[in-house]
Amino acid sequence: MQNLTAHDLIERLPYALLTQQLPKLLQGETTSPQRHVHTVQNNGEPDATLLMMPAWSQGVGGVKIVNVTPGNARRNLPAVTASYLLFDAVTGEHMALLDGGELTARRTAAVAAIAADRLAADGARHLLLVGSGRIASELAFAYRAVREIETVQVFSPTTANAEKLVSALKAGGFHAEVCHDLAVGVAKADIIACATLSQEPLIKGECLHAGQHVALIGGYLKDMREADDAAMTRADIWVDTYAAMSEAGDLTQPIAAGLLHHEMIRGTLSDLCTSGPIEGLADKITLFKSVGDAAQDLAAASLAVG
Repeated sequence: MQNLTAHDLIERLPYALLTQQLPKLLQGETTSPQRHVHTVQNNGEPDATLLMMPAWSQGVGGVKIVNVTPGNARRNLPAVTASYLLFDAVTGEHMALLDGGELTARRTAAVAAIAADRLAADGARHLLLVGSGRIASELAFAYRAVREIETVQVFSPTTANAEKLVSALKAGGFHAEVCHDLAVGVAKADIIACATLSQEPLIKGECLHAGQHVALIGGYLKDMREADDAAMTRADIWVDTYAAMSEAGDLTQPIAAGLLHHEMIRGTLSDLCTSGPIEGLADKITLFKSVGDAAQDLAAASLAVG
C-alpha cells in the first residue's frame, strides 16, 4: 500500500493539473453517501467535529476521516486534521493512505478555482482573502491557475495571522498586503474568497457590486455564516453539492427565513463543469458556496495515486 505524504501530494497535484483534470473526473458517476457528522464536546473550548466521508466510483473507492477542532487556534495547531484511505472497490484491497489535510486543502482550493473559472470575469485580477488559515493559504495559488491574479489582500481578525500569510504570498510571487478595513477590501476586489469558521456574517451585501465573484468556503454547519442575507439574495448562487442547502448556515438560515428558495440556486459544480460559459458576468454578482463533497476527495486522490 502506498503512503503519500503532504509533500508527495504537493508534487503530484499542482493546481494547473487539478483545475484541468478534476472537471473531467467529477462528471463521472460517483456514489457519495451522506457524510457522517458528529459533535465532539471539549470542555472550555468550542465543540469539535468528526466527519467521515465515503465515496466510490468505477472500481475505486475511498473514505476520509476529518477532525475539525476550532480550539486548536490557541494551540497554534491546524484546525483540520484528516487522513484518506483509497481502496479497490472490487476487491476491497487498500491501495493508498494519503495525507488528508493536504488532500482536503488542495481539492478545496482547486474546486473554488474551477468555479471561479466559470463564474469570475475574465479580467479578474484582484483577490481578497477573508481568513488566514490552512485553506486560505492555498487559495491564491489555486486562483492563479485560472486567472492572472495581480494583487492579494488578506483580512483576518488576528492581524499577526494576516501578516504571516501575506509574507508567504509575497514569497510565492504575489503582490500582497494586509486588509485592515473589510468593507473597503470587499469593494475593491474582483474575487472575494472566505475560508473561516465564523458564526457571524463577514461579507455584507451592501458592499458588493456587479462583476464580482464571491466564494464561501469555510462554513459547513448550520450555525456558521460568512455572508449576510443581503449578499445571498443579491447574488446568483451556485453550490458544490445540493447538500449545502441543508448543511450550511449561509443557505439554511435565509431559506428558513423565506428569503431564499431551492429553485433560486442556479446549479452545482457538476453543472458548471459541463455547461458552457456563463453570459453577462459583468452585470452579475456570482457566488459559489461549497461544503466539500466526498466525490471531490475521491477524484483528487485517484489523480494523485495515478
